[in-house]
Amino acid sequence: MIIRIGYAPAAAPPDPDALAALATGLEREGFDSLWVTEKVTGPAGDPNVVLAHVAALTSRIKLGHAVMTLPGRQPALVAAELATLDRLARGRLLPAFGLGQRDPAEQQAFGVRREDRVAIFEEALPLLRRFWAGEEVVHRGERFRYDGLRVRPTPVRGGFDVWMGGASDAELRRAGRLSDGWLAAFTTPAEGERGRRTVERAAVGAGREIEDEHFGAVVPYRRGPLPERARAHLERARRVRGPAAVDEVIPELDALEAHLKRFVEAGLSKFVLAPIVPPGDWDAELADVRDAVLHLQTRR
Repeated sequence: MIIRIGYAPAAAPPDPDALAALATGLEREGFDSLWVTEKVTGPAGDPNVVLAHVAALTSRIKLGHAVMTLPGRQPALVAAELATLDRLARGRLLPAFGLGQRDPAEQQAFGVRREDRVAIFEEALPLLRRFWAGEEVVHRGERFRYDGLRVRPTPVRGGFDVWMGGASDAELRRAGRLSDGWLAAFTTPAEGERGRRTVERAAVGAGREIEDEHFGAVVPYRRGPLPERARAHLERARRVRGPAAVDEVIPELDALEAHLKRFVEAGLSKFVLAPIVPPGDWDAELADVRDAVLHLQTRR
């Protein structure tokens, strides 16, 4: 199994100096990738703008969404935007999509009713694949209509392996039917294994196969007690799965290696580490994380 370890910055206002230190540090230390979460009502900024900035600062690390909201966006414009970013990044983009956060403010920002999100997503994602393949798209759907539209540019490799997030059974089954990989978040290793098996069963039922190494997790970690603000965020993130012990979801840094090994035993092999609290010194933080877990990575 090929294990890859990436990183996601803690939610904080965009800071060019901090972002440069993080991005260049990840590349220097041998991490696999940098991932950016999307929350319009949060402080971190637009993920594609952030990833474009990182692409200009780096040459090796891959660049991912963890995850990008699809309902509320026009598929043709998303296809062109992400293909452009992939071209500028020389083929390093890793798109991952979701329905959007379970937050009324986020749904308001995207102009999508909660009950409409699934239908929009399931119509939009296949259209993205067709646009990225360079197809002249003819489509008459409930929400999108195209009459021989071809979008340029296309991605460097003529398409993407598209990953999806999600925690509910319906979201996991959808990932099996539509995605090329599943990225869990705020989950325990045992839940990660159950989720992987659900995704795999759904893929088989749809006549598809997801590669064994296309299962991963965003893994938050902490130093010391969990701050109260982070505890409230954990409770919101766990609404679908219910309460869990903090150590099972957000381990301390010195327990992170054992935690990742449990995920590997559960069949997950792609990890996005995320500090709960933004560090004051990215060079020191990445050196500590490198020493703690990067030896688990099988390709550097």
